[in-house]
Amino acid sequence: MSLKEIARRAGVGLATVDRVLNERGGVSPLTVRKVLQAARESGMKRILPEEHRQPWQIEVLISSNDAFFFRQLAQDFIEAAMHPGYRRLTLHRTFVPEAQHERLAQRIMAGSETRDGLIVFAHAHPAIYAALVHCQARGVPVITLVTDLPDAARLCHVGIDQQKAGRTAGQLMGKMLQQPGEVLVVSGRMDYTAHRERIDGFRDVLSARFPHLHLREVLAAEENRDVISKLLEKQLIQGGNLRGIYNTGLGNTEIGQALARHRRLNQCVWIAHELYSTTRTLLAQQSLALTLDQNTRQHAQLALQLMLNYMEQGEKPEIYATGKVEFVIYTSENSV
Repeated sequence: MSLKEIARRAGVGLATVDRVLNERGGVSPLTVRKVLQAARESGMKRILPEEHRQPWQIEVLISSNDAFFFRQLAQDFIEAAMHPGYRRLTLHRTFVPEAQHERLAQRIMAGSETRDGLIVFAHAHPAIYAALVHCQARGVPVITLVTDLPDAARLCHVGIDQQKAGRTAGQLMGKMLQQPGEVLVVSGRMDYTAHRERIDGFRDVLSARFPHLHLREVLAAEENRDVISKLLEKQLIQGGNLRGIYNTGLGNTEIGQALARHRRLNQCVWIAHELYSTTRTLLAQQSLALTLDQNTRQHAQLALQLMLNYMEQGEKPEIYATGKVEFVIYTSENSV
């Protein structure tokens, strides 16, 4: 049986058949299976390679943002990959600035040529969507992480329900503030899905259930700590009846400093995200009312397990339900 016939049966090119049969690498696990199956069915008279003798090559593409969440998430992926249950994989990490969508798309495309699977943190952008379509065409599974890319060509999404997190923050804020007043939202980039979903959820609950609270403004801080300080300083100078602050992203240190300068540190109901050294301290000081933590360890463990399940057993997860991570609410009473 000729290589051309094997290529026809497998639905791939001759070069792909050559790479598989001669173990040159750079071919996705699903395509390897197709080629080897076609070779067996053709009765090829040669010793065929095993489907996958080497560890699976998995690459995590993650933000180089200096926020605690991403630093901890990157560390949790390392620790998860060192677990005995994951010895059959080799983990690679690549850090890309969040706003450099084209660069990230290029890294995704490059990864589809050399990795068996990709776990990607990315924001909605045409170049990212196109890169994921390319991965799908090559049979390289992609799991999106933390912020979803609706209708993208991905295996599934691993993360919390961001809108539900925002709605929870709105519900708790409204219950804690019984008197009329203003509420301020401090956020990252408004073109990022996760931030938009948190803000939308927060705003929807406040307007529907707590009409005595007025959402004064949403400060788009562009993931920049200096911008957070300047924007919040301007709001605090204005005065008014500011009674609550909801921070959807980084910058809790800067928010705490600004509130302290204006002697408002323990005067506002302040809700944030993630549990780490800064928020632990603020909670202990009763300055921060609560924080909603995304559980970085579960993100890492679940993403790796779903990827292995798919590559080794062909288990295809549901887009959202299988990769759902539950967020945890921490106060001063359970944060230590």
